[in-house]
Amino acid sequence: MSTAIEHVSDTARWVALYRAMESERPDALFRDPYARTLAGERGERILASMRKGRAWAWPMIVRTAVMDELILRAIERDGVEAVLNLAAGLDTRPYRLPLSPSLRWVEVDFPDVIAYKQAQLADERPACALEQVGIDLTDVARRRALFDRIGWPARRVLVVSEGLLIYLTPEAVASLAADLAIPPSFRWWLIDLASPRLLKMMERTWGRAVAQGNAPFRFAPAEGTRVFEPHGWREAEFRSMWEESLRLQRTMPLAWLWNLVGKLYPKSKREEFRRMSGIVLLERT
Repeated sequence: MSTAIEHVSDTARWVALYRAMESERPDALFRDPYARTLAGERGERILASMRKGRAWAWPMIVRTAVMDELILRAIERDGVEAVLNLAAGLDTRPYRLPLSPSLRWVEVDFPDVIAYKQAQLADERPACALEQVGIDLTDVARRRALFDRIGWPARRVLVVSEGLLIYLTPEAVASLAADLAIPPSFRWWLIDLASPRLLKMMERTWGRAVAQGNAPFRFAPAEGTRVFEPHGWREAEFRSMWEESLRLQRTMPLAWLWNLVGKLYPKSKREEFRRMSGIVLLERT
């Protein structure tokens, strides 16, 4: 069994193993009882082959926990009736979150990823109405047909694309954003976003492994969330990965020292560091 990432879909096993690691802590921020099974032995091998693989679990854990919070808030506060999860990977939120049976949840990913997850979770029952769609999201015609089918009957849809955009070209992200802005019910879009500075740092840890697996990191716009504005989306909320890691007490070693040193920088530089990586809720303009 290969220890390397061979396709972008392999990253889902790697992230699932991080969720398993967190779930097994006594003070876990969330519980995903399916994560270790879904990651499988291949997930273990991929993580073992990655430089500082376990030490860099914290951003993935923080991302999962914060997105859990924002998804549940959108359903409760904003009356979201449907969640469209693009590049869902091995995410198990429909099974593990306290969701209403009336909520519609649509997962989209490559057909083989959907088939694998369906086989592994065949005996489990989701908390909400779950639909799983196997398509390649770069197939624009099929993507638009899916958005049309999901979007027009609904009133309030939250789109989620956790861990997707960084693997796309700027042109592909622009195209996706424009397509998502067409159905009027697609009110919010939850993403994670990296900066160019962070991308350079990641190249020294995970970058080589994902690039060799034909899944290089590509998208980290210098203009930040403003890059989405011409395509119908604007920033509604930005959660700094660094600040959230401190709040949730899942951060890097010596974080307190880095936080202290950071206070010595000018305000503009501190803001740049704060927005190096974040979880972003976009709203349609």
